Amino acid sequence: MAKRLLVAYGLWALGGPLGLHHLYLGRDSHALLWMLTLGGFGGAWLWDFWHLPGWVAAANGTAVPTDHTGTVPAFSPLRLAGQVAVGMYFGLVAALGLPWVPALLAQPLAVGLGVLLVSWVGNQMTEAPSTLAAAFLASLLLKGRVLALLPVSVAASMAAQRHRRYKPRGMPRPGLPTRLYHLGLACLAFTTPLACRGFCGAAGVLGPLLTLPRAAIELLLLPLRLIWLLAEVLGFTSTNPARESDASFRQSSWSRRQQWAYEVLGLPSGSATEDVHRSYRELVKLWHPDHNRHRAEEAERRFIELQEAYEELAGPRRAAGG
Repeated sequence: MAKRLLVAYGLWALGGPLGLHHLYLGRDSHALLWMLTLGGFGGAWLWDFWHLPGWVAAANGTAVPTDHTGTVPAFSPLRLAGQVAVGMYFGLVAALGLPWVPALLAQPLAVGLGVLLVSWVGNQMTEAPSTLAAAFLASLLLKGRVLALLPVSVAASMAAQRHRRYKPRGMPRPGLPTRLYHLGLACLAFTTPLACRGFCGAAGVLGPLLTLPRAAIELLLLPLRLIWLLAEVLGFTSTNPARESDASFRQSSWSRRQQWAYEVLGLPSGSATEDVHRSYRELVKLWHPDHNRHRAEEAERRFIELQEAYEELAGPRRAAGG
């Protein structure tokens, strides 16, 4: 189907940074480059305005044929600059999106793919093995440092320029669904690492953000808490947490003291008063210091413990009985 110049200009105006006009004209490499760089980093798509008539004529087969047999495309400083810039861009994306992949693997591969993408724009192409080999060799010499992106990209671009040639004519072109499928896979492979990295970063920020509503509620309830505390201090409320806590502490301490007293007298907890008196009298006779002169210190200590235990258990009971 013949391509219309008006449609091409409309797609350029509406979706130029996404390469829709290149997709319409069958220039898939250029379309992918524009998708991944948003129109050549936001401004290079303006340059397409003057080239659209020639591209439409080439797509329709009405352009003046040029014999490319046995010739090498002319050196283009603009293409070389694009190769270096896109190679560095791809290497930076790999460093940000694939931090778990060794730099000696991710960096040269990403840089080489970026250079190859620019090299295959239009009617030109280059040798992929030579370009990737130059990128890997330069990255290895520079130990995969992030600052090595520029020299690695330059080395790969020079190798691509060294082996540049024209694309063969008459190659069969796949249908539109197949082309869209390939472009979608390429975009997915490029954006997935960045999306994962962004999701991980957002998850780290989301945790503190989730605590903000609770902090806001606590802040709003702070005046009510202060009023309630003031009412407790002034005695307007029937409960006082401080008093209840103190009473609970005293009750716990008194229970532990009684348990100790029963153990000293050799009685189970809750024994009757008669058992307390009987056990006390028997143990006092047994541990009286006058009867244990050979172990006076131990007898005196046990005698004092018996007195304190008896007072602990018999004292409250005498008070209750009285």
